[in-house]
Amino acid sequence: MGATGQRRMSSLPAAAAAPLLLLLAVSSWSQAAAAPAWTTDLEKHVAFFDTDNDGIVTFSETEQGLRAIGLGVLEATASATLINGAIGPKTRPENATTSRFDIYIANIQKGIHGSDSGSYDAQGRFVPAKFNEIFTKYAMVKPNALNEDELDAMRTANRKEGDFKGWAASKAEWGMLYSLAKDKDGFLQKDTVRTVYDGSLFAKLAKKAGN
Repeated sequence: MGATGQRRMSSLPAAAAAPLLLLLAVSSWSQAAAAPAWTTDLEKHVAFFDTDNDGIVTFSETEQGLRAIGLGVLEATASATLINGAIGPKTRPENATTSRFDIYIANIQKGIHGSDSGSYDAQGRFVPAKFNEIFTKYAMVKPNALNEDELDAMRTANRKEGDFKGWAASKAEWGMLYSLAKDKDGFLQKDTVRTVYDGSLFAKLAKKAGN
């Protein structure tokens, strides 16, 4: 074999190493971008919208997530504006340099509003007793489901005096849930409502919407 052939052979390991290094780099990035191990139901609820798994839900991620679960463009944009505008500043660390509209999942418990059912505690953990109360107190037609009137009665009973922001947030949340997840008879089933608290409902709605 001549000198030229030897040089070609010696260059093969270097040429083969380039794709290997690229593969290792991609593998390392994938591990870094793996979904964080969120522990509370509220964190898991919000994490559906964190499409790049960086622990931050941007306005565009919220808007895209809402469209994925079945909202129209205008409704998704308006809802994302309200959600990120209200929760983002509450969850944003003091030293953050990102948009004030960004929601930090690690601090999501700071975004809990008043006049709600109490099914999340102050740390964002699910409270089964409070959740069950929703149905024992207000499900009159069917024991494990709520119709629209019963839903309105529950929201009204949970209102705290002067908590206008909490009233509005509760109305928007439950209204959206009812619109997207009610059954053919106009009832929100208990099992369905349970899955919204840990966010598992969102993947089901997105699949149903073909996303």
